[in-house]
Amino acid sequence: MAHRVAVPQELLIGSSLTATQAATATILRCLHTLVAAPEIVFLATLAAMLFRPPDLPFHSLDRIAFLLLSSVVVLKILLERQPFQIPILVTWPMFGLLLLGFFSLLSQPYDPQNWSVFAAKWAVPFAFYEISGLVFQDAASLRRLELFLFAVLGYLSLVAVLFLLDASQFVLPPYIVNEHLGIHADRARGPFLQAVANGVTLNMLALIGLDSFRRRRLGGLPALFFFVGVPLAIVATKTRAVWLSFAGSVAWLVICSNVRVRRPCIFLILAGTVVTLLGRTFADANTSLSSRLEDSSPVEFRLVIYQTALDMFREKPFLGWNSNQVQPELAKRIYDFHQTAFFFHNTYLEIAVAHGLFGVLFYAWLILDLFRVGRSCRPHLPNQEGGFLDEGFRSIWPVLLAVYLLNASFVVMNYQFVNALLFTIAGLLSAQNHTARARLQAFRD
Repeated sequence: MAHRVAVPQELLIGSSLTATQAATATILRCLHTLVAAPEIVFLATLAAMLFRPPDLPFHSLDRIAFLLLSSVVVLKILLERQPFQIPILVTWPMFGLLLLGFFSLLSQPYDPQNWSVFAAKWAVPFAFYEISGLVFQDAASLRRLELFLFAVLGYLSLVAVLFLLDASQFVLPPYIVNEHLGIHADRARGPFLQAVANGVTLNMLALIGLDSFRRRRLGGLPALFFFVGVPLAIVATKTRAVWLSFAGSVAWLVICSNVRVRRPCIFLILAGTVVTLLGRTFADANTSLSSRLEDSSPVEFRLVIYQTALDMFREKPFLGWNSNQVQPELAKRIYDFHQTAFFFHNTYLEIAVAHGLFGVLFYAWLILDLFRVGRSCRPHLPNQEGGFLDEGFRSIWPVLLAVYLLNASFVVMNYQFVNALLFTIAGLLSAQNHTARARLQAFRD
């Protein structure tokens, strides 16, 4: 018969305290690591958002990462006692749009998908704009951001090339090629499950890649893959808006940029021309690409949608339509096309119908501020030339922003990675402007 060994109560309490202290010490060490390198959490959050389409009931890993990032940034501010400077540009119009979207949500029944879209469209980009300057404060952290963006560009290009070569079985994660999820299953749509979102991301990252040639950061095999993979990926989206914005942005840089950017742009144009000619050599690709150019049904449908949206805006121009009324109203007015749901396919019309003149004015203000953020304001101050987002990058910024705005004319920008990417760069440029003003003020004093 087994005998129980009596353990003194003091030892049990001591053991419990030791375990609690060890767990507390582990948590504190983890927090210290995260606060010391918040850019790692930031990039992990961006990665989670890349693989989470906002309009599908996927897992909430991106939301958990976003909450962790917010907590780390707040803790960093408190521990380091950093002054939190709210940027003048972009903040206020973005905050106005955030409030309009929030009150619109409160006026309708709770739907997790609507809150997810709200976060992707307004909350996430607003937060990333405000905190990016606090996270990426030195050349090393900016270099990590640059490497991350290069990795994303390589991944999206590889996925698109695999799709173009009919090797979709190698695409990861597998949900990208699942025909029952998202739209545009016949195109290279990437983890966004939407071809325009994939194409605008490829275009924006390609512009960042072209700027890296100016700084002599890209060469060898990565440069070769860039010149071959990016044109193939753009073609594989089979989306006319993406083709137009890519061709226009590269052509603009050939005309208006310095020789270090102009030369790789010319190589990219030549590579794109070769890719297009090779595509026409193969019957399947030729038929597919030609059918996209000749297909007029999407254009006709969108023209009807646009006209209907303008009519609805004229009827309620000030406060817009209640969110619950939009779909029934569109279904009642559009009788030539039978759809289960109607989408505006235009960011500006969607804002005008949903929020009226207030939304239009706020968004116009936002666009103006985004252009102003990239204006050169410190030619007389020392800066780190050759680093990511240096002074020379500001000549690329208006082109990158124009690519985003042009594609927003053909899709509602509900894609949180695309928005987070744009507003992260805008936030970093704004932080540089604040630092320049502080240096100039200190010099005058």
